[in-house]
Amino acid sequence: MLQSATPSSDFTQTESTSVPSLTSVVIDSTIGNTPLVRLQRLAEHTQAIVLAKLEGNNPAGSVKDRPAYNMIMQAELRGDIKVGDTLIEATSGNTGIALAMVAAMRGYRMILIMPDNSTQERKDAMLAYGATLIEVPAQGGGMEAARDLALQMQAEGKGRVLNQFGNPDNSDAHYKTTGPELWQQTQGKITHFVSSMGTTGTIMGVARYLKEQNPDIQIIGLQPADGAQIAGIRRWPKEYLPTIFKPELVDHTMDIPQIEAEKTMRKLARVEGIFAGVSSGGAAWAAIKIAEENPGAVIACIICDRGDRYLSTGLYSVIDE
Repeated sequence: MLQSATPSSDFTQTESTSVPSLTSVVIDSTIGNTPLVRLQRLAEHTQAIVLAKLEGNNPAGSVKDRPAYNMIMQAELRGDIKVGDTLIEATSGNTGIALAMVAAMRGYRMILIMPDNSTQERKDAMLAYGATLIEVPAQGGGMEAARDLALQMQAEGKGRVLNQFGNPDNSDAHYKTTGPELWQQTQGKITHFVSSMGTTGTIMGVARYLKEQNPDIQIIGLQPADGAQIAGIRRWPKEYLPTIFKPELVDHTMDIPQIEAEKTMRKLARVEGIFAGVSSGGAAWAAIKIAEENPGAVIACIICDRGDRYLSTGLYSVIDE
């Protein structure tokens, strides 16, 4: 069984101790502690180490399992929600799937609102966990319209919005788990952290933790280039900018071209054996660019989900020159 890496000095993975037979765990304990693996071929032309954190290994298949679990559990602990309540959230996909899983696990009704151009695999995954799905026209407001509708439904008493865009429990999940894992897995040698920016929860939580360990670590946030539409990466209008976002924690911002994100996504699968989505391709592309310019660097990027929830796009069947 593949375990989260505890790297030796050359960042190779070590064997974990075997789990005794008949030992069982609850699904909560399978969130996090994801593997950190080195890109063996895509970055071999550089003089840096590029590491990919495989968040698709979480039980619902993405990095969003971490904040979804933390948002619901912290709200429970505060007494804001109780088992049997209805929860509402606007989502582009991964957070919705993760919330649907946790809601099923904890005994909540989950209403998810998302743009209608999301892949069928993501919609089906939400329904499989028992969530109610409401779609809004992608061309009629998209995620912004979904967020507005969620707040409207809350005001009408139809449920409680968890608000991943303004909920500190989102970024705290990464401060408590993802950041410490990266620090431990690289033995404190990480020099650059690369992450897509959507709700910005991942980059905010990890940046806060890593900067506390070493303020010289460079935090690189990714946003779509003009005209690019990459699921999970957003360029928000000012009035919809997530309130958990603290720009002072991001040292550099890179624009991700659509074509490069898609090409690198395919290369990850065909050259590295890492099957991931388009935003993960963008993160790997950016990490390799940084590696080319920073010999000796130790760069970690987030591979935020698995590629199987994008198969219907046809992007994996494209043959690149």
